[in-house]
Amino acid sequence: MKRLCTWLLLCCLSPLAQAFDLQQLSEQLARPEVIHGPFVQEKHLRALPQPLISKGRFVLAKNHGLLWLLQTPLQQDYRITAQGIARRDGNAWQMLPNKSAGAEQNRLFLAVLQGDSSGLLRDFELSLAGEPQQWKLTLTPRSVLLKQVFNQINIEGGELVQRIELMETQGDRTVLRMQDSVATQPLSEAEQHDFAK
Repeated sequence: MKRLCTWLLLCCLSPLAQAFDLQQLSEQLARPEVIHGPFVQEKHLRALPQPLISKGRFVLAKNHGLLWLLQTPLQQDYRITAQGIARRDGNAWQMLPNKSAGAEQNRLFLAVLQGDSSGLLRDFELSLAGEPQQWKLTLTPRSVLLKQVFNQINIEGGELVQRIELMETQGDRTVLRMQDSVATQPLSEAEQHDFAK
């Protein structure tokens, strides 16, 4: 009888013990040292019938930041770190003003990719569904400033983030797809140099 009660208790508790939570997602996303991958960004504007599409590649390095290397429709390199956002100008990096909505969006993006749920919890209500290999995180803004910009942000992924959808209050929408990211390559010398400058 005692064995049966223990077994029943374990059966009841096991779904709770195996539930995928924010802490586990943060740990999973923070695990890789370096992530490389291509991206496709679709900007859906209310005023335009077709989305604006840009493509490029990115490099996310733990303790360094994010290189966002736009390749089409124009070539432009950005570096996003805790210090702010810089744009490549020839061989040098120029820091950009930190007060824009775009700067806030880029800081948010960095927190998402690095699995920094504590940073996100300050500004958003977080709701996670799914399991480690297929999950969806919904961010609903808490702060007045963010409520003016976003209705909601949806993030989906598996081992790594694969899709981010930013739903803006005025009806525009941005979708970022990062389907073929890999976490097996170290930083190249050029990438190390870009982060060091």
